[in-house]
Amino acid sequence: METKAVDLNLCGLALSDYKGNPSTLCPGCGHNAISAQVQNAVWELGLPPEHFVKISGIGCSSKSPNYFLNRSFGFNGLHGRMPTTATGACFADSSIHILGFSGDDDTASIGMGHFKHLIRRNVPMTYIIENNGVYGLTKGQFSATSDKGLVLKHQGVNMLPPLDMCMEALISGATFVARAYSGDAKQLKELIKAAISQRGIAIIDVISPCVTFNNKDDALQSYTWGRENEAPLHDFKHYPTQKDIDMEGFAPGTFREIKMDDGTYIVMKKLDKDYDPTDRNAALDLLTESYKNKYFATGLIYFSEATATIQELYDLPDEPMNRIGSDRLRPTQAMLDEINRALY
Repeated sequence: METKAVDLNLCGLALSDYKGNPSTLCPGCGHNAISAQVQNAVWELGLPPEHFVKISGIGCSSKSPNYFLNRSFGFNGLHGRMPTTATGACFADSSIHILGFSGDDDTASIGMGHFKHLIRRNVPMTYIIENNGVYGLTKGQFSATSDKGLVLKHQGVNMLPPLDMCMEALISGATFVARAYSGDAKQLKELIKAAISQRGIAIIDVISPCVTFNNKDDALQSYTWGRENEAPLHDFKHYPTQKDIDMEGFAPGTFREIKMDDGTYIVMKKLDKDYDPTDRNAALDLLTESYKNKYFATGLIYFSEATATIQELYDLPDEPMNRIGSDRLRPTQAMLDEINRALY
């Protein structure tokens, strides 16, 4: 019997090597689509799963790391504390790629303070917010991103305005801010690839419908609303090298090429909007307009060259600190005596 050839990536692995456990989330949950695109993105980048650590907090979104990259490191932390765990991980091993997964409750409510300080410290990681506008794991309460006027079966009417997580990331100083829709697999995959290539913090707010508690046609995080109101800013593509960029059919002035810190490239083909993602004021205006007019502007909202990461500020060694023995980490008595004398 003839066997079908299996495609291998740059490190000689098949896509199946990037799989995770079977999902226990509701069939049709947008989070499952995100898990699939993380798997595809890392495989296409040609990076081994062992070079990643997956970190999450509490909620449906925080179960997602179980469903991809089984061979990666992983840690499921406390509610809202994924950013603090990620900060510790980046100090323990500066060579590893951090994938952080959180939800609109885990980030926008109990974890908001940690989210803000993670960005302020520029922890080098990809931070994916699986945003469904509802507390799914605890059976359908309003979240901090629920749209005003949303009616839920057991909660009544939401009277509070939602937080925009892209706006929160932008005003906090993030140098890579994107929004995606879990139903747009192609765009989502390319954004994840670009986020992993960013040297500092990269935030992707993914509108991810909850089919059980928040999928009414008029809900802003529903599949119907997402399909009808997604407004892609550009046709977005990530390329491993400049020579791989295919500009065939692109008229001059209709595309924008940006080099990432790791030497890869992203190319954005203009669609309806003449939008510059390197203009921070334009990004703020776009988010304000899209909120006012109730549509999802998806794609790369804002990008700039990364500032010094927290690892660079503290001059962390290339050798993982979690592999250095206590005999080398613990100061000697002579060192302690010298420190104490300096304080007199």
